[in-house]
Amino acid sequence: MAPSSRRQFIRNSLAIGGSAFLGPHLMPGIQQMTSIAADDIPGSKMKYGLVTYLWGQDWDLPTLIANCEASGVLGVELRTTHAHGVELSLTAQERKDVKKRFDDSSVTNVGIGSNERYDSPDSAVLEKAIETTKDFLILSHDIGTSGVKVKPDRFYEDVPREKTIAQIGASLNTLGKFAAELGQEVRLEVHGQAAAPPVIRQIIDIADHPHVKVCWNSNPTDLEGEGLEFNFNILKDDFGATCHVHQFDDKSYPYAELMKLLVAMDYDGWLLLEAGDAPEDRIAGLKHQLALFHELRKQAQSS
Repeated sequence: MAPSSRRQFIRNSLAIGGSAFLGPHLMPGIQQMTSIAADDIPGSKMKYGLVTYLWGQDWDLPTLIANCEASGVLGVELRTTHAHGVELSLTAQERKDVKKRFDDSSVTNVGIGSNERYDSPDSAVLEKAIETTKDFLILSHDIGTSGVKVKPDRFYEDVPREKTIAQIGASLNTLGKFAAELGQEVRLEVHGQAAAPPVIRQIIDIADHPHVKVCWNSNPTDLEGEGLEFNFNILKDDFGATCHVHQFDDKSYPYAELMKLLVAMDYDGWLLLEAGDAPEDRIAGLKHQLALFHELRKQAQSS
């Protein structure tokens, strides 16, 4: 079967067969798959995928792709150091092989999740982080993804916060210029001690290159200060192709409110599950989260 035919076959099979697993209480979300796609309403282009940290950390690449196809969660951000082995050490041929695996599947390779950060007061450590990130951007380009996730990350007692913020912003600007030449995004995850959205806003005001984007991370700090809506709104204009979420049935975070904000801005990127506490049956867990995604979106679009 040709790759394009196989992709369509998998999508059709999931739309038809997934309902039996999910049960009647989650059916409305699945029924929305086709109707939302056909309607030109805010939020209809938003998609749901998986960060391979932690639910996919022990899956090799064929298993990862197969499990994503089985669950209907058809996008992944590949975290480095995990079992799928998409690392800087890949040869040119191995990079082509990774790209082909995704091209021949129904799964979109959304990006690479690196652990690079630009907070260190040690100039050698900082320079290494910048150069390693450039290598990840090249890898991302070679395997057919669109960007690399990075971190801000922390503050140091003996370094003024303003100096660290300026250093992170300047580093990201350097990387944004490099990314632009490759058609890539540098995706700054709202992470670590610098995760407060007003701090990320300060960093992005310095890192104002158009190829530097924000990756929302659904943190408790999103709710601090003036609250979720304010913190979301000060960053939303700089969102990139990815946002991270945790389990939608985690009541400690207002996902219904977040979804309303995403729909209102007509976000067209990927919401990617990044979560611990993996269920025993991760494919079933992914199906469940996918159904909740469709239901939350449906409710937000109806409100």
